[in-house]
Amino acid sequence: MSLKEKDEHDHLGWMEEKQLSPIEKGYLFTLIWLDKRFRIVDYLEILETMYYRVNLQMPKSHTEQYNLDNKFWYWYPLYALGSFSTLAYVVAALSGALLGFYYTPSAAEAATGTVAYSQIAMIMQDLQFGFMLRSIHRWSAQVMTAAVFLHMLRVYFTGAYKEPRELNWLLGIVLISLTMGFGYTGYLLPWDQLAYWAGQIGVEMALSIPIIGEWVAQLVFGGFSLGAPTLQRMYIIHVFLLPFVVTSLIAIHIGIVWMQGIAEPH
Repeated sequence: MSLKEKDEHDHLGWMEEKQLSPIEKGYLFTLIWLDKRFRIVDYLEILETMYYRVNLQMPKSHTEQYNLDNKFWYWYPLYALGSFSTLAYVVAALSGALLGFYYTPSAAEAATGTVAYSQIAMIMQDLQFGFMLRSIHRWSAQVMTAAVFLHMLRVYFTGAYKEPRELNWLLGIVLISLTMGFGYTGYLLPWDQLAYWAGQIGVEMALSIPIIGEWVAQLVFGGFSLGAPTLQRMYIIHVFLLPFVVTSLIAIHIGIVWMQGIAEPH
């Protein structure tokens, strides 16, 4: 007979009494091992307490006020636009990452225009499934822009921007602005005639800003005229800066929706 004091929470003994699959046993064993060292369950309980405290302060929805079981509005297509735009963003990010293996942001002269343009032509004409890959990237970006715009309209016309959801509304405004920034910087990457004149319009718009116009043009476009620094900046913004910022803001945006719940139509 063992004189060792029995653990108050005999997790391993509890696991032996249950009929668990090897995957379930592995998951629970890992969770128990981490919890004994990093107190994961304690932090989860703190987050759960914070979640319920926040939700208790939220105004009751129509479903809660009138004890409605039929949430037919929840499946209305306009209420899926947020998830749809997020899915389009994921598709655009994955396809863009694959395109990055074959693209070079160089404005140097090549046999057919510039190096950047020749790389795009190679992807479209010579690379296996390259045309499909670039089309997926382009169409997912356009679908994302349209879905975010319609999502903002739905939020506005259903009054979902009102208290206590003002912060998420402001985050949505920032996200739709960054989405347009995604589209503009990506539009310049082929560095063809369309990209050149779109970039020239951008430079003129930057210079038209009072007081800080010249500083903005030099920072964003690398000067007052288009060149290699412009393409390099557009590539860095499109591939390195915007993805990290947008992904972080989307995570915060979804987290707030999870805490507050989806605003029902009023």
